[in-house]
Amino acid sequence: MPTIDEKIVEIEEQAKKKIKQLKAKKELIEARKVQALIKGKRSNDTRRKILAGAMTLEISERDEEARQRFIKQMDKYLTRPDDRALFDLPEAQKQTTPSTEKKETGGQPEKTDSNQRK
Repeated sequence: MPTIDEKIVEIEEQAKKKIKQLKAKKELIEARKVQALIKGKRSNDTRRKILAGAMTLEISERDEEARQRFIKQMDKYLTRPDDRALFDLPEAQKQTTPSTEKKETGGQPEKTDSNQRK
């Protein structure tokens, strides 16, 4: 027959085990809440982009000047061939890297619009 001290030790061990399980369950619940928030933010961001894009496309279909501005901006923005193909844009021209610019200009980078804005 177990002594009172042995019973106390056994009950304490069971309590520690139960506390550990409950803490793990609490951490899992917290992690799920965080993931749900992240997913919600991502979903909202995607929806915002879809709606803004739909509006922009509709405006560009109705107004030729707006369409030209839109295409010009997309031409600057899009670099991947498959993205450019969606808007019937020609393949992007290879841009020179800073190391190529130095070779072509004798070590001095060429002045471009982006250099002049800084």
